[in-house]
Amino acid sequence: MNLRGDLTVTHSFENLTNKDILIKKLIEMIPQLQKRFQSEDDEEKEWLIQNCSNPLIIDFLQDSTVMMLHVIDAIGQLEPVNGTTISKQFGIPKGSVSKITRKLVQQEIIRTEFLPDNKKEVLFLTTPLGKEIFDLHSALHKQMNKGINRFLQRYNTDELLFIIQAFEDTLEASWVHSESVAEKELLTAGAPLEPVEDDEMSQIVDMLNQLDTRNLKKAKVVLQAVFFTPFA
Repeated sequence: MNLRGDLTVTHSFENLTNKDILIKKLIEMIPQLQKRFQSEDDEEKEWLIQNCSNPLIIDFLQDSTVMMLHVIDAIGQLEPVNGTTISKQFGIPKGSVSKITRKLVQQEIIRTEFLPDNKKEVLFLTTPLGKEIFDLHSALHKQMNKGINRFLQRYNTDELLFIIQAFEDTLEASWVHSESVAEKELLTAGAPLEPVEDDEMSQIVDMLNQLDTRNLKKAKVVLQAVFFTPFA
């Protein structure tokens, strides 16, 4: 099936409506998207290394994780900043923030300081080396934004407005508690609901839960651009 062309119904799609076919196709493509995001992490690290002339940073990048770069990015934007703020603002678990910041301090990528009246609250700041990594990572984001902009230029204004609306609706929706109004009325009245096959939806939710904040943003852009557009 060509998503922007005619629908070709295969044997597995027999007895399904066109809408069901499209939903099934979307679900089947989720694992492909996940693999694409994982491969893009490698592409991004390769870009960072290729555009860096500092051997210390190159060594760091070769062993760093995406989450470590996210924490450096958060500190670079908000410094001086505590771990709780990093966790809340960037959606990174507190435990991960604590573990990563300890390692970054040891590597002299970031440093700590304390408030004069509160020695228990640790604030994080970038070192000169960390600032250089932050600037390099910011340059990568600018490069990616240019690519995303070029990609989305293929869609007209109406398509983009539809995509935005679809994602605004998605952000407000719950895949766990997704009963329709009619279903809620039936539940309230005590009427039994027909069995619903939710294994595939659960798989999608599980996959998305495995993505970090940055990759969720990528997922939003890709789903927005590829799937939530009117079909010809």
